[in-house]
Amino acid sequence: MGKCNLDHSREDVVKKLDDQKPFLPKGLAGRTEAFLKNEHSQETLNELFHLLKKYDLASEEEREGRNERIAGLVNKTGV
Repeated sequence: MGKCNLDHSREDVVKKLDDQKPFLPKGLAGRTEAFLKNEHSQETLNELFHLLKKYDLASEEEREGRNERIAGLVNKTGV
């Protein structure tokens, strides 16, 4: 995934999650949704946005890597 210079709002990330939710593991989608109810740094929002971006088009191997990184972000805050 390339680096993006755009800052993504919490609303952008929530919308991206909603778009990709059918493709995410159910538990991870729910934890991510709960995670986004709180405030997070711009860096965290940007990272999560890019992990979700085009998730549906990623290979199974790529999805597994993204799932681990998403879980790491979500679990870091104890949600």
